[in-house]
Amino acid sequence: MLIDFSRYSSVKIGGPVQVRVLDECAPYVGVQMVGLANNLLVAPEAKNLAILSKNFDYIADLGTHLEVGARTNAQKLFSYYKNHDLQGLEFLNALPGSVGGLMKMNAGMKAYEMKEVVEALNINGQWVEAADLGFAYRTSNIQGVVFKARLKKVKGFRESVFQECQRLRFHPKKPSFGSCFKNPVGDFAGRLLEAVGLRGFRLGGVGFSQKHANFLINLGGGDFDEALKLIALAKERVFNAFGIALEEEVCIYH
Repeated sequence: MLIDFSRYSSVKIGGPVQVRVLDECAPYVGVQMVGLANNLLVAPEAKNLAILSKNFDYIADLGTHLEVGARTNAQKLFSYYKNHDLQGLEFLNALPGSVGGLMKMNAGMKAYEMKEVVEALNINGQWVEAADLGFAYRTSNIQGVVFKARLKKVKGFRESVFQECQRLRFHPKKPSFGSCFKNPVGDFAGRLLEAVGLRGFRLGGVGFSQKHANFLINLGGGDFDEALKLIALAKERVFNAFGIALEEEVCIYH
């Protein structure tokens, strides 16, 4: 299928790219998974992109745990947990994305992360236990395609955690992929970017938000090369000023 990333991705940057649809659990070599493209920067000439079919958009109660297809979106999963009085994903209402992408980056807010609820993931057609997935701050050692997840069922939706994460919820009005960089240990990427003069800074059609320096936004007509240059500039300025090497939270597909 053909996906126009200037319309499909949350940052609205890219162009029409051919994307393979995966409809069964199997090993796939060299594919770059698209999901809902909420934290993706995709080059117009990107190759080997793939997306899961609608077969992987489901939530099934298997008694001792839930099985969730990796195409299921964050809001659908959050609503299920809330409506069934389950705890562990109270933060998820404030995040975009699909289960596969959320798992791969161990998405979260503050101390709350996806790894809290994971029992195992089906990767390339094989189940892998949570202890072997290498979950850490906004990362994992997942290699391959995530098709399904086994999630814990623990009663007791935590309203206090939900309210805490709602207060942190932030969505810029302009197209964005959310946080551009991961927070370094003991610091905040937004603070560092602001300190080097990048809050509200513009480069062509892209820039860092005036409201939050770590949100790279499309100001209108922004393209892939401009976004790459802005990311490189930000990393250079922060490193020169503080000796800190910022790491992208956004995934970049060439």
